[in-house]
Amino acid sequence: METIILAVVIAVVVLGALGGLIVGSRRRKPLPPPPPTPPDITAPPAEPHVGEEAETPREEPRRTIEEVDLPDGSAPVAVEELPVEELPAPVIEVPEPTAGRLVRLRARLSRSQNALGKGLLTLLSREHLDEDTWEEVEDTLLTADVGVQPTQELVERLRERVRVLGTRTPAELRGLLREELLTLIGTDMDRTVKTEPATSKPGIVMVVGVNGTGKTTTTGKLARVLVADGRSVVLGAADTFRAAAADQLQTWGERVGAYTVRGPEAGDPASVAFDAVKEGKEMGADVVLIDTAGRLHTKTGLMDELGKVKRVVEKHAPLDEVLLVLDATTGQNGLIQARVFAEVVDITGIVLTKLDGTAKGGIVAAVQRELGVPVKLVGLGEGPDDLAPFEPEAFVDAIIGD
Repeated sequence: METIILAVVIAVVVLGALGGLIVGSRRRKPLPPPPPTPPDITAPPAEPHVGEEAETPREEPRRTIEEVDLPDGSAPVAVEELPVEELPAPVIEVPEPTAGRLVRLRARLSRSQNALGKGLLTLLSREHLDEDTWEEVEDTLLTADVGVQPTQELVERLRERVRVLGTRTPAELRGLLREELLTLIGTDMDRTVKTEPATSKPGIVMVVGVNGTGKTTTTGKLARVLVADGRSVVLGAADTFRAAAADQLQTWGERVGAYTVRGPEAGDPASVAFDAVKEGKEMGADVVLIDTAGRLHTKTGLMDELGKVKRVVEKHAPLDEVLLVLDATTGQNGLIQARVFAEVVDITGIVLTKLDGTAKGGIVAAVQRELGVPVKLVGLGEGPDDLAPFEPEAFVDAIIGD
């Protein structure tokens, strides 16, 4: 019995020894690192350091730049300010005198208009002036936009005078035609642009017309005409609807030294016109020219606004001139425009532009007959001084030639 117990004990000891050897022979894995210690949120933030050279800042008073010696021991040198370059003042142009300007431009006018005169002289020089010839005379005048009623009156007078004259030499025919054309256009109308009011300065001129007639350009050229005659001018850029219209007018003014009053784009045109007249009075200017927006005569609202501009301006003083700008190349359509404008504002004078580019000079007679007001200015080219006072004698001489 004892022998059995001893054998069991020995077996247990042997198995335990073998188990320890096995366990000891296994590879042990390294333990994970302990979690980092959380920072103490109550501690103040550490001062920034740069390696081992960081030092506690010294409490010393700051020195001014004058107390610090420069490397070369010299005192601080004052920086020399460069002179500001001044822009040159704009060169003010001196427009050519207006006296006889249309006469000087006669050659240009005759190149475009003498087709009318030559055509009439050729027809009147025929040996037999029958009904067919007189119909051709009428067609020539109508083609030149003289108008139906003025054409009939002119032809009747010509027929009577040719019948009484009997002989028809070229010189006699030219003289006869010249007299009748002058009668048609009129030599007794006052064509002076009214810019000198009887009571007090300034004279006030409003320029109206549809888009594309050269209205803003005409206003600028008229300023040159007035400056050439020794007048001081203020320009009112009341065309606030067309982009860059105010810039265009101001450029015209700067070239001759005229002051321009303008407002915000798409602003109230009547307000700009009112301010222009006010500025003109305060500056003691001789003339205020007001450029209005180009109105399409079919838009009733815009035409009503043009009437508002006129009423607002007249709160300062009565208008001395209301000039209607018409394109001479538009012919009878220009007469329709003139009629509508005359219903809104009292037109006192007409400016015909682009008269050098058409052989339809008869529009002068037609528009005068339509409105009962004279043509006062004509545009004969693109040059800045190609706006001229209208002179009937020079105009007719250009039509019939020498």
